[in-house]
Amino acid sequence: MANPESFAPWACNPAKSRGRLHREPESAVRSCFQRDRDRIIHSAAFRRLEYKTQVFVNHEGDFFRTRLTHSLEVSQIARSVCRVLRLNEDLAEALALAHDLGHPPFGHAGEDALKEMMAPWGGFDHNAQSLRIVTALEQRYAEFDGLNLTWETLEGVVKHNGPLAGGPARPLPAAIAEYICMHDLELAGHAGAEAQVASLADDIAYNNHDIDDGLRAGLFGIDDLAEVPLVGEMFASVRVRYPGIETSRLIHESVRRLIGLMVDDLIAETRRRIADLAPVCADDVRQAGHPIAAFSAAMQQNDRSLKAFLRERMYRHYKLNRMTSKARRLVKDLFQLFVAEPECLPTEWRRRTDGAATLRTARVVTDYVAGMTDRFAGDEYRRLFDVQSRTS
Repeated sequence: MANPESFAPWACNPAKSRGRLHREPESAVRSCFQRDRDRIIHSAAFRRLEYKTQVFVNHEGDFFRTRLTHSLEVSQIARSVCRVLRLNEDLAEALALAHDLGHPPFGHAGEDALKEMMAPWGGFDHNAQSLRIVTALEQRYAEFDGLNLTWETLEGVVKHNGPLAGGPARPLPAAIAEYICMHDLELAGHAGAEAQVASLADDIAYNNHDIDDGLRAGLFGIDDLAEVPLVGEMFASVRVRYPGIETSRLIHESVRRLIGLMVDDLIAETRRRIADLAPVCADDVRQAGHPIAAFSAAMQQNDRSLKAFLRERMYRHYKLNRMTSKARRLVKDLFQLFVAEPECLPTEWRRRTDGAATLRTARVVTDYVAGMTDRFAGDEYRRLFDVQSRTS
């Protein structure tokens, strides 16, 4: 286990954890956050990430990133940053590995479809679904449902994108609202520093790796990146330093250097904010009123420019539009059928329902559909809608 003396005073120290909802004996060889990480890795929901879309549907090609490979890349970046800042690497790793557990099949297309379908019953939110998975849907242990993770890990899962105040304008997702009635995660404040770092590691990973995947898929070319601040300059500088470099090496060399620049900027800006705040404990970070982990103003502008480019040239590309259109229809059709005819659900899921078109049934169907991989969702669709297909 890591030496607690190696942590900064404002890090989440496992010796000072607020514990678990269900009390358990501590491990003699692992910290509580290492144990959280291990439980996440061994969960069924984590394994399913291998066949869930990041941007490209799984069958589009083995080379492209999935939710699983993306989560591993986020984890590596988060650990590296936390090591330099003397934060808790194990907690950051657990949060990075858990942050996408609640995503349904087919990426944001699947999420948009479930949001639309669940609108009459309180909506759908992938962060709330992640909380539901780790507190209820994973049913592996004899003494409790869920993974019984520490307070700090649950806080980070729910708040890694910032505070959740709730209210009439933006009511809390049902899964979160229900859970905090028995386990207060202090939603009005920021998460700990490790969760903030994990969130920005997510940004670094998906921005840069979407450049990589988009180029290799032919959705845009290297010359198209020339006007994107920082990105175009990086590709140009690599070309100058390595004349005649082959395209695949140019892409990798440029992307890895971009990741390095963003990581260095995150570390420098976070150090500056820590010096200004002068926190003496982890709760000072939560109560600061603003994030302490952040990019500089210049890097934030570069990040916005890159996101705008990817949104226009990649996420809205007609090839992806066709894929997401099919995916939305598939998820909506599955949802509508199961809500109207819950007797078509597998037996163990049907037993949790209470009739057609009810709130309880809609939530059960959401849990079932959101847990599907891309491949399983496609197979289930064929079983249910193709009269020539086997039903099991």
